[in-house]
Amino acid sequence: MQKYHNQTRLLLAVDCIVFGFDGELLKILLIQRGFEPEKGNWSLMGGFVQPDESLDQSANRILKQLTGLDGVYLEQLQTFGDPGRDPKERTASVAYFALIDTSKYEKQISHDYHAEWFPLKKIPKLIFDQPAMVEMARKKIRYKAALHPILFELLPAKFTIPQLQNLYESVYNTTIDKRNFSKRVLATKLLIKLQDKDKSGSKRGAYYYQLNMQNYYAKFQAFLNFIPNPDNLTT
Repeated sequence: MQKYHNQTRLLLAVDCIVFGFDGELLKILLIQRGFEPEKGNWSLMGGFVQPDESLDQSANRILKQLTGLDGVYLEQLQTFGDPGRDPKERTASVAYFALIDTSKYEKQISHDYHAEWFPLKKIPKLIFDQPAMVEMARKKIRYKAALHPILFELLPAKFTIPQLQNLYESVYNTTIDKRNFSKRVLATKLLIKLQDKDKSGSKRGAYYYQLNMQNYYAKFQAFLNFIPNPDNLTT
């Protein structure tokens, strides 16, 4: 096979940022890196792209290999290519982010690399430029959540208003008035009220809801009515 002459070797990697919601807190899944440099330190799920695979194939393979997770929502974020980002060798990395409902994947997660969930407010020190990757992914989710139903990837098929509020407060790192949030959410008519209740928090319980997909695609902008500071959303 012919190669380009006088070109410097460059490694290509992928890093997967996995966000999960447990009904109360938005969390991130991390592993302990298995090789030098930074062996044993907390890291995103990363690895090198193989010659015979696409970027998406590589991201899915690495995520499954390091955590056991398969078939999750994955989206490409951005390529990080600062010359000094990896002290061992020149490496560019394509970052992906995933959104999951933690309860759906509890049995699937492998602990071979000590995979562990951390609340976003208590993330340990990460290697290389991974803190910048995580922050960019958070901003991307905030922006997309106003225009697409991606946050519902983090919720069970049926959920309560308090769970939905907890999710939005975690994503936007803010506190929302309970009554105001409930009133605005229900006013969108984008949720279908179910007959059963979640009584784990109180005897009275809270009704379950599910997203009305038909109304959602027709009136998706109604979600902007309860997104915190929608005018300040940035990519």
